[in-house]
Amino acid sequence: MEYVAAALVLACAVALVVIRPLIRGDETVPGDEARRAELEAAKEAKYREIRDAELDLQMGKLSEEDHRAVDRELRAEAVAILTELDELGE
Repeated sequence: MEYVAAALVLACAVALVVIRPLIRGDETVPGDEARRAELEAAKEAKYREIRDAELDLQMGKLSEEDHRAVDRELRAEAVAILTELDELGE
């Protein structure tokens, strides 16, 4: 009888652990929120860098050739950030 009671308690505990995220609607892993916030900040910073490079081109601080190289690199970095955000399930 003790084994049946222990098995029942164990089954209930497992069921609660499995069902808890579904009830709360919590689909994220605890570390994901911090990583998502970090990536969002990096994304905004990268967008700002792209805008700054465009402004530098307009102001004559960058040549067209230099701007293309910088812009290509910045946009590749932005795509990598966006890809990582998508993988987290934004």
